[in-house]
Amino acid sequence: MSQKNPVIAVTGSSGAGTSTVKSSFEHIFRREHLKAAIVEGDSFHRYDRESMKQAAAESEKNNGRAISHFGPEANEFEKLEALFKEYGDSGSGQTRLYLHNDEEAEPWKQKAGTFTPWSPIPPGSDLLFYEGLHGGAKSDTADVAKYVDLLVGVVPIVNLEWIQKIFRDTSARGYSAEAVTHTILRRMHDYVHYITPQFSRTHINFQRVPTVDTSNPFIAREIPTLDESFVVIRFRDPLKADFPFLLSMIHDSFMSRPNTIVVPGGKMGMAIELILTPLILEIVAKSRA
Repeated sequence: MSQKNPVIAVTGSSGAGTSTVKSSFEHIFRREHLKAAIVEGDSFHRYDRESMKQAAAESEKNNGRAISHFGPEANEFEKLEALFKEYGDSGSGQTRLYLHNDEEAEPWKQKAGTFTPWSPIPPGSDLLFYEGLHGGAKSDTADVAKYVDLLVGVVPIVNLEWIQKIFRDTSARGYSAEAVTHTILRRMHDYVHYITPQFSRTHINFQRVPTVDTSNPFIAREIPTLDESFVVIRFRDPLKADFPFLLSMIHDSFMSRPNTIVVPGGKMGMAIELILTPLILEIVAKSRA
């Protein structure tokens, strides 16, 4: 952790609601006139799209368990740890972009599913903002969480996470339900060992819980909306939260435990901004002092 150059990380699976959190952070940065160096978690994958398919197939054939984007074999945990440490020390570090589609790849004259060259973070940023799978990761060779000043977890209950993946991959990417189910099973080892433990290292967790039946995610026809959900917000240190203020500001919110507040799903963005703005300002004020 760094008093001088803060690192803020949002960690959670794709489709977990991290886009809502990212948007809320962007509102905070713009409103408070903070310049953030943005780092995307996908940029620290070890393989490009085609190489990942080959590596996963080979590992499954040779070892009986395929590598996945959830685990250390397919990611550059050491480089991510080094970035967070270097940024905390000097406000700089090396990063790159992962080009998800043709639209992102066109300006770079590259293929979708490839990486841009490594390049230094431009000087003059107030903080580093990471959003991806591994902001709080630990492995045998790296401890990413060690260098994060504010770690935020965004995680739906697991059935909702599966519904979102199945729906996205079948409708938007053209995969069969059987292929997506195989992917879920293939990634389960890494999910249990490298994704789930991060949410015990976070300072704050936002967990989305649907209020509709998700008992069989493999036959769900649609993704439950935010208005069909609650968001359970857990604080590692409840002294950092002004619960009376939050309860008065967020209609229909309530406390479920001394360190946990529950808000309607539609109020998730508002809750994020109310909770995180003072924490971010405190961190930045310390860095400037």
